Amino acid sequence: MATSELIEALQTLAHERKIDEFYLIERLEASLAKSYQQILHLDYDARVTIDRQSGHIYVYEMVPEGEPDPETGEYASYTERDVTPEDTSRIAAQNAKSVIASLVREAGRQSIYEEFSDRVGDLVTGTVLQGTPEFTIIKIRDGVEAELPHYDLKRNPNESNERPANEHYHHNQRLKVLIIDVRAPGNDVARVRGEQARPAIVVSRTHPDLIRRLFEIEVPEIYDGTVEIKSIAREPGARSKIAVFSREPNLDPVGACVGPKGSRVRMVVEELRNERVDVIQYSDDPAVYVANALSPAKVTHVSIDPDNNYATVIVPDDQLSLAIGKEGQNARLAARLTGWHIDIKSASFAGGAFADENVLIDEEEPEETDVLCAYVGEDGVRCRNHARANSRYCGVHAAMEGE
Repeated sequence: MATSELIEALQTLAHERKIDEFYLIERLEASLAKSYQQILHLDYDARVTIDRQSGHIYVYEMVPEGEPDPETGEYASYTERDVTPEDTSRIAAQNAKSVIASLVREAGRQSIYEEFSDRVGDLVTGTVLQGTPEFTIIKIRDGVEAELPHYDLKRNPNESNERPANEHYHHNQRLKVLIIDVRAPGNDVARVRGEQARPAIVVSRTHPDLIRRLFEIEVPEIYDGTVEIKSIAREPGARSKIAVFSREPNLDPVGACVGPKGSRVRMVVEELRNERVDVIQYSDDPAVYVANALSPAKVTHVSIDPDNNYATVIVPDDQLSLAIGKEGQNARLAARLTGWHIDIKSASFAGGAFADENVLIDEEEPEETDVLCAYVGEDGVRCRNHARANSRYCGVHAAMEGE
């Protein structure tokens, strides 16, 4: 490779990878200095300079002057002795390919780190490039790839699994993913046995904030801050619950998130590969909040023990299995969502023990907390919003039914 061709190759690579050309040359000079020191069997360190115009390579031996510092052992000054061999281009060509590839890879990772390190928590759309048994590579844009890990945590406890169990991907499939980490250049974790450097960006499909970002896209009221997502509890691939709150008294936050005929929440569910999403209304009253979180089960009484962060819930006998859910899923998600330890009892088991407790769900006005909207869509699915007070419908469907 002629010296001028070396400069042209550097310029081409720098342009393709969007890396500073002079940075690449400086790193190549430092790397070649180590190579020439060994090749020329120099007694002292070498310094290499590459002419930015012609590409000609000059090699100097740094000969120390005077006596070294007695404490540090370093010399105060050096004399540069020209030891440039006759055929520098041949030696440079032998080392340039691997050196340049390493520098480009490292510089590229630095560039990606600077661009994406502040974007942790952002939702991005990518295309599946390839998959391995341990992770999937996703292309975010040209020159930028991300890793979606799905390791067997029993064999690799230091890794992570960010793929829901019900999801499997194919080539060129488009996915929305959440950025959860951007590895700094030089991180040893970025190496895999027998593999090239792993992508610097790590993304997730299991993180609860993925649901938050998806709702921000589908629900304008969440994006502009009118409706706030207070809490999220998720079992990826199976079921999730989100608690929402409206800053405007006349706006139904659940109805806003569900959308007309369930259109908004349906888009989120489709992106999550049919993961069930329950939208419930947040309340500052812990009893009401816990009762809402156990939806769609009907709750009769809630007794709160704030000192122990404990909530005892009474439900009708026919609602017990619904409140607990399959394998305890509904109760488990409700506890995560609210932050309360929830003990669910049937009415026949509890008897009247809690009838006079300080916090109750009023049975005389069930419309406010217990009665679901009476609207049934064209697909035969009943609306899961709570009906408004003195109405059979929620805020979204009341106007449609003329109430």
